[in-house]
Amino acid sequence: MTFGARLREAMQSRGPLCAGIDPHPALMDQWGLTDSSVGLERFAMTAVEALAGTVAAVKPQSAFFERHGSQGIAVLEKVIAASRDMGSLVVLDVKRGDIGSTAQAYADAYLDPTSPLAVDAVTASPFLGFGSLEPLFETALAHDAGVFVLALTSNPEGAQVQHARTDDGRTVAGSILDAIASRNVGADTLGSIGAVVGATIGDTGENLDVHGPLLVPGVGAQGGTPDDVRRIFGSALPNVLPSSSREILVTGPDKGALRAAAERSVHAFNAMVNA
Repeated sequence: MTFGARLREAMQSRGPLCAGIDPHPALMDQWGLTDSSVGLERFAMTAVEALAGTVAAVKPQSAFFERHGSQGIAVLEKVIAASRDMGSLVVLDVKRGDIGSTAQAYADAYLDPTSPLAVDAVTASPFLGFGSLEPLFETALAHDAGVFVLALTSNPEGAQVQHARTDDGRTVAGSILDAIASRNVGADTLGSIGAVVGATIGDTGENLDVHGPLLVPGVGAQGGTPDDVRRIFGSALPNVLPSSSREILVTGPDKGALRAAAERSVHAFNAMVNA
């Protein structure tokens, strides 16, 4: 099955939620753990054991593992393998974006199933030009994986680039969304190339129906609500995969509390979709 088809199936069976696994030092301290590779593994694997059997997808933030060097990457490999074994799709938040052979190397690292870091999908930055992501797209599609392309992000600095106008009058974000939609033409259920669109961007005149999944960070601790998501995405709502990290992780380290927080979010977004 393609990534889009697998994601659609997971969202229908488990509800529309992507749970972030962000081992931030402050959260690790709150859990009573040291900011070390040992603390990192206990934090990350506790989150996996509590969440991966409950939610459609998990989203490890690669930077929080990378900061611990090779030991952190080894923990990330365990997180990926365990999450997939428990039935959740893994979206690795790496925001990679480069050109030529370097872009292909990133694709080989994260999207080729022979790699120990292979995941179901990655986040990618198109701001070296949308075409620079072709190696990621081609590798993803060859292995039934996916790519979520940054389009309209929640951070206020993003507007400087994303709201800028191109020569044809479209915004940069609009041109990216259009390009994603073109890549998904002909998909049977849901395309495998998605967009990252924040839950806190406010009203937008862009067409957010890219015929693919919409990864929506900014829900929960960052201020985004189900009502915001419903207003922003409109008819594209069935394709929305809300992402929540801190709002769930602050309830740890108790696995039952983590799972209950995720289930509350799933219920809230299921109600939003079905309203």
